[in-house]
Amino acid sequence: MHMADALVSPAVGGLMLAASAGAVAYSAYKCKDELDEKKIPLMGVMGAVIFAGQMINFTIPGTGSSGHIGGGILLAALLGPFPAFLTITAVLLIQALFFADGGLLALGANIWNMGFYACLLIYPLVFKPIVKKGLNPTRITVASIVSVVLALSLGAFSVVLETLASGITELPFVTFVGLMIPIHLAIGLVEGIVTGGILVFVYKMRPELLESSFQKTKLPKDISIKKVLGMLLAFAVVVGGGVSLFASANPDGLEWAMQNVTGTTELEAKGDVYTNAESIQETTAFLPDYTFKSSGDDGSAVGTSISGLVGGGITLLLAGGTGYLIYAIKRKKEKSA
Repeated sequence: MHMADALVSPAVGGLMLAASAGAVAYSAYKCKDELDEKKIPLMGVMGAVIFAGQMINFTIPGTGSSGHIGGGILLAALLGPFPAFLTITAVLLIQALFFADGGLLALGANIWNMGFYACLLIYPLVFKPIVKKGLNPTRITVASIVSVVLALSLGAFSVVLETLASGITELPFVTFVGLMIPIHLAIGLVEGIVTGGILVFVYKMRPELLESSFQKTKLPKDISIKKVLGMLLAFAVVVGGGVSLFASANPDGLEWAMQNVTGTTELEAKGDVYTNAESIQETTAFLPDYTFKSSGDDGSAVGTSISGLVGGGITLLLAGGTGYLIYAIKRKKEKSA
């Protein structure tokens, strides 16, 4: 559901960038008190997992469409809402800059649509109430499915509102929303099942991870999460470096809806703002569309694998480094006080 620059006007793009920047700043501030230092490596590893997971488009039967995980609910359940939002922001930033996945002008909208609703709204207001009577595999699964479906639907509706506010006349509101919501309900159902499966797996290995996020407590000092980290990292490597080769070639939910309305998955936009944003991405994106620049439209298997591994690695460093920086600033202030 990554929006391209042509789907937002400069005004809407700027407004959403400001809103998302505000949410990032607030999340970083809250992390000073709520980030568990033992979970800092998990921020990096989960960033790599989500980066790899978003490369896997799964087919939605009978539609000609596909979808990929958003990952916000998964991140929030393991890290807590504010570290999760910073982590999904790191994923989307790296995708836009280095892989030209999602526009730079639309970056704020993408962060809001895919991160804000899941991490800062749906997790505390829907996921947590469902499991408030106690974490167990059944409640975790139900909470995951309901939460992901709601978060993805809100994100899809926001895309429609953002195109409407941007004056994209090629995408009439009623027709566009009538396609966006149903297809993302289907995508959300699949992602919810996947999210529930991963969370149940982690819960059975180390229940304290989910419990600490739910209860806003720190992990006990005698608890080790190295085994969980190792398995999640291995998962990211296998998915990003191998399974990504088998991703569906069908357009994702947003592209599918656009194609059914306009006959194309891409719209054109003219103006200096769009030209400059495209020029920046052409300079920074060393693996555009997750393949080598020399591979042409068909791409290459090696380029895809390398993209998954390199992108996951960069995301791990950025997300984990962000967590470590916040923690280091907190410790420095504590010592000076």
